Amino acid sequence: MSKQRILIIDDEESLCEILKYNLEKEGYEATTANSAEEALALDLAGFDLLILDVMMNELSGFGLARILRKRSDTASLPIIFCSALDSEEDKIKGFDVGADDYIAKPFSVAEVIARVRSVLRRSSRTSTATNSTASNEEIISYRGLVVNNLDKSCYVDNVEIALTRKEFDILVLLLSNRGTILSREQIMKRVWSDEVVVLDRTIDVNITRMRKKLGEYGNNIITRTGYGYGFKD
Repeated sequence: MSKQRILIIDDEESLCEILKYNLEKEGYEATTANSAEEALALDLAGFDLLILDVMMNELSGFGLARILRKRSDTASLPIIFCSALDSEEDKIKGFDVGADDYIAKPFSVAEVIARVRSVLRRSSRTSTATNSTASNEEIISYRGLVVNNLDKSCYVDNVEIALTRKEFDILVLLLSNRGTILSREQIMKRVWSDEVVVLDRTIDVNITRMRKKLGEYGNNIITRTGYGYGFKD
């Protein structure tokens, strides 16, 4: 079985080396980059997870995440932010640009490894669950909106739309339960793990961002105040 590949992106070289050493002790294959620009020169789609600092020279971690979420080959690549920016607003911004988790510095190596395990486990479970669904519904469509569960792609009127992993999973969930209102708690349990605390605001941000990307079909994603979200004809 091949090792899962993790890329650590941080301008603190010593921190990169500490994380690399400890992740490799846990059986992962770890690579380091000391800037977002250096990371962009790598085959990022070949990694299973990114550990990403926010405050770096030139291109920030948030800026890099935005670039990756717009690329079809890295739109669903799991990202964990590790940053000294630890306010609730900073964390929401991190989730807004597509983070799977957010760790505030200073942190313990044990905490990082636990979070890495959790995100990779969720990523594996999501892929397994989606592939299981795909055996019955490989393609889910509504008029010009087409979601392909096999290659994790989404098309609006024959134009491919880059969705993050969470946006894709939420869309599949809503489309598969068309006409049903799902509570935030139901969405959390299906898309996020119970092991991670997810703010209601995080779900709202993902829904808002997805609506914009879907164009006219974003109007089909409805909100029932006090209940949750659904996809309506």
